[in-house]
Amino acid sequence: MSTIPKTDNPLAVAGRVTVGVADMAVVNDNGASIVTHALGSCIGVTVFDPVSKVIGMLHFMLPSGRGNEQKAKKNPLMYGDTGLPLLFHKCYDMGAQKNRLIVCAAGGAEIMNDGGKFRIGARNRTSMRQVFWKNNILVAADETGGTSSRTLYIDRDSGTVVVRHKTKEITLWSP
Repeated sequence: MSTIPKTDNPLAVAGRVTVGVADMAVVNDNGASIVTHALGSCIGVTVFDPVSKVIGMLHFMLPSGRGNEQKAKKNPLMYGDTGLPLLFHKCYDMGAQKNRLIVCAAGGAEIMNDGGKFRIGARNRTSMRQVFWKNNILVAADETGGTSSRTLYIDRDSGTVVVRHKTKEITLWSP
């Protein structure tokens, strides 16, 4: 069962669900995969439970909704500190167990030429790590930082996580 049924999601193509900015998907359908594009300073987080075969992905764009609570309440998936807990709870609701989760992350680049003033990528990486640390979640692999945008994929049947840059493709995690 999907949280975004393939037949109802206009972005799903042949079992692939596309996650946009400030969005997430959690699925456990045979043959399903999830992809997100344009991870610049944004971060994509994948979750895989190899027993229940639940996969999930969040694409968050800012570290924290603190200081803009109304906006965070309206779209909690926009922020790492509010979106990550929602991703994990949705995975648990579908049968995933915390002790089995394989978590990967990509993005958090510094793509804006702002002289390091805003450092959104770095702040997103810090926010993500704080949420993981507070909740005793280990990251199996991460491809964060740098200056280039990425695309992130996760395959439900194998759990394989792939990151694509402009010029290369990296298998971030595979059983």
